[in-house]
Amino acid sequence: MKVGVLLVTHPGIATVLLNTARNMLGQCFLQTATLEVPLDAPVDEITRQADAAIAKLDQGDGVLLLSDIFGSTPCNIARSLHKSHRVRLVAGVNLPMLVRVLNYVDLNLNDLASKAASGGRDGIVVCEENNNG
Repeated sequence: MKVGVLLVTHPGIATVLLNTARNMLGQCFLQTATLEVPLDAPVDEITRQADAAIAKLDQGDGVLLLSDIFGSTPCNIARSLHKSHRVRLVAGVNLPMLVRVLNYVDLNLNDLASKAASGGRDGIVVCEENNNG
C-alpha cells in the first residue's frame, strides 16, 4: 500500500502544480487528487468534498495533504480533517515539494510529510548575481 496525496489550494494552483509535476516525472505511482477551494465556497461543502477525496485516496497508509498558505481557508479545511482520517498536512506547497513527494513512493505518511517539507525548503534558493558574464 502507498500513501495518497491530496492538494488543497486556492483556485488555479493545485491542478497546475500536479499536471506540471506529472509531466516532469512522466509517471506518478502515488494516488493523487486536487481540490481547489473557490473563494466564496461554503466551507462545509468543501469539507465534504475533501472527506470524499481522502476516502478514495486512502489505501490504508493514510493521505498526505498539501496546502498552499498556512492559515488560509484551504489549509484550515485540510487541518480539520485529521479528526476523521489518517492524514498529515504540510502547508506552503510548491513544485519542488510536490516533485520530491512523488519521487518517494515507498515512504510512510510521517516520513513523506518530512520529505515534503524538506523538498519545499530546499527548492527555495536565493540566486546570486553572476558577475562572470
